[in-house]
Amino acid sequence: MKQIIQDLSSGDTILEDIPAPLVKPGHVLIQTTRSLVSLGTERMLVEFGKSNLFQKAKQQPDKVKEVFNKIKTDGLQPTINAVFNKLGQPIPLGYCNVGKVIAVGKGVQEFSIGDRVSSNGPHAEIVCVPRNLVVKIPDNVTDEEATFTVIGSIGLQGIRLVNPTFGETIVVVGLGLIGLITAQLLKANGCHVIGFDFDTKKVNIAKSFGIDAINPSDGIDQVAYILDATNSIGADSVIITASNKSNDIISQSAKMSRKRGRIILVGVIGLDISRADFYEKELTFQVSCSYGPGRYDDNYEQKGEDYPLPFVRWTEKRNFEAILKAISNKTIELEPLITEKIALTEYQQIYGNMSQNNSIASILTYPEQQVNLNRSIELSTNKIKSANGIVGIIGAGNFTSAMILPCLKKTPANLKFISSSSGLSGTTLAKKYKISNSTTDNSLILDDKDVDLVMITTRHNSHANLVIESLKSGKNVFVEKPLALNQDELDKVIEAYTLSGKTLTVGFNRRFAPLAMQMKKALGSVNSPMNIIATMNASFIPSKSWVHDMEIGGGRIIGEACHFIDLITYLSGSKVKAVCMNSMGIQTNENTDNASILLKYENGTSAVINYFSNGSKAYSKERIEVYHQEKTLVMDNWRKLKGYGFKNFNSSSFGQDKGHQNQFNLLLSSIQNGGDQIIPFDEIVNTTKASFAAIESLKKGTWVNIY
Repeated sequence: MKQIIQDLSSGDTILEDIPAPLVKPGHVLIQTTRSLVSLGTERMLVEFGKSNLFQKAKQQPDKVKEVFNKIKTDGLQPTINAVFNKLGQPIPLGYCNVGKVIAVGKGVQEFSIGDRVSSNGPHAEIVCVPRNLVVKIPDNVTDEEATFTVIGSIGLQGIRLVNPTFGETIVVVGLGLIGLITAQLLKANGCHVIGFDFDTKKVNIAKSFGIDAINPSDGIDQVAYILDATNSIGADSVIITASNKSNDIISQSAKMSRKRGRIILVGVIGLDISRADFYEKELTFQVSCSYGPGRYDDNYEQKGEDYPLPFVRWTEKRNFEAILKAISNKTIELEPLITEKIALTEYQQIYGNMSQNNSIASILTYPEQQVNLNRSIELSTNKIKSANGIVGIIGAGNFTSAMILPCLKKTPANLKFISSSSGLSGTTLAKKYKISNSTTDNSLILDDKDVDLVMITTRHNSHANLVIESLKSGKNVFVEKPLALNQDELDKVIEAYTLSGKTLTVGFNRRFAPLAMQMKKALGSVNSPMNIIATMNASFIPSKSWVHDMEIGGGRIIGEACHFIDLITYLSGSKVKAVCMNSMGIQTNENTDNASILLKYENGTSAVINYFSNGSKAYSKERIEVYHQEKTLVMDNWRKLKGYGFKNFNSSSFGQDKGHQNQFNLLLSSIQNGGDQIIPFDEIVNTTKASFAAIESLKKGTWVNIY
């Protein structure tokens, strides 16, 4: 299938061939018939992509600050690699999609195959969209009209924040697509609507809707005009739907408002606000968030958990439905807004010179015939011969892009498949790293007789099941940490591993870092107790991130602190027998990312892992201290190692290396040449159990034995 994407590195807008997505639980699979180009939003993305690196940095000063902080802690080259990796990930364009349902996921009851629906899906022939972002289209609404559902909801949400009453004077600044729809909705609400725009064409369209529309370039003072129209009272509310970097818009909006008026920002403008403008009138200013309540809430959007109507009357989905009802009732006119209808394959007529495009609404049309639902596309002409070390990768996220594939490129791995849920990220990486096939169907990898190593880099909640499926398919498996999120999953993995006769490796890469291996060598093979302190200055991650969701990410202790449990196991040469964890603050559940974990090892080693997310980013992320037989080792951020009390070792320095490359070198060698697992399976199981025990200890407030 085909999809429009924006390449941030080259600046090109591309119609990409990618494999069709599979329908997911709680989602709807839609074959697109029409989609609307949001010229304002998409123009910004396209122009950002076309800008050079300096211009990109200038537009995102907060990101530049993060880059400098990363250089201080991680070094120049890793930071440069991270920046270019991020810029190498294309952005799918579009969010106003209309089509027919061709499949419904598990748990979806309200849609059936053949339903005409509107959604926030991108410009693609096939889209997979969560149920709460999909609505049915009334029979008397055309596909072209229905493409305005999402864009109309953006304007409607701004109106809901204004909460206008009959007879109020509302100003709409910017009569682009959203502004013209907003003005019509306000007029239908019984408001006196005044609109401003510098485009005569848009002003004339607004006038045809009965809007009091003005072009300031005609010499009309906007503030004076509003004061005259309201008997010097001022506007009750101002809704800004313009896109302009100037600070003049917010200043004029304040000046034209009445005392205690309301200003709502829907567009993008300069926000250097004058306190005096707002202070004297006690003005209210609020930024509107997209389509309405539920936006960016994974529980609502991805898990399908609706907000109770009596408490949240208008969610984003109910806003979609309200717009469609307004279209059905002819409350708003849309035909005058449609500037052009362009076939998908002719997309460059819209995107080719977007900065000069003065269209109001451009609609893309799609083929009516059934689109090829091929879930795999062949990208490389290099034929892979049957051999050991043929790899299929499941997961094409940021870590795969930034770390795994660059490492695998330096090994003799034969990359035959990469799988991604949308098809886009996998196809992008397949082209960059000459992977033979991009797919959205994991079964193609598991059923392929040539593939003998499956690498799993998906979200944490899918790890255990994918490991089990891969082992049952007769594949060796590498899975990024964690192996499992609970004991039940781990038990099933152990059973599948025992029956498979294959190898299973978890991405505990720290033990393969050059400095970790030097530490192990310096400590020797004496199985005697030691004291170890491991500190991770983990960056803060917002609480809404999937990582903190215990059902999806498992929390940061199970999902990340396991790295250090394994590292201490490696350094001590022993396994954990008991765990006790304490967290900062008042503990109300099992989730924390500010905790100290005490570990007792079988050989008497005592260790503490300090996993903190409340530290400065300017400080080292990782630090290990080992005290053993009147000797001390201190490792700082995988760049420096100092020894105290050693006869033949004093210090060592490296470019930051956390062991990923060594890990994959050893893994591929073991697969191709045979040999033992690079991490003993009993140690993998022990580490995983210890991470579970830490959570159990936090809940019980006591030590928890592993065995």
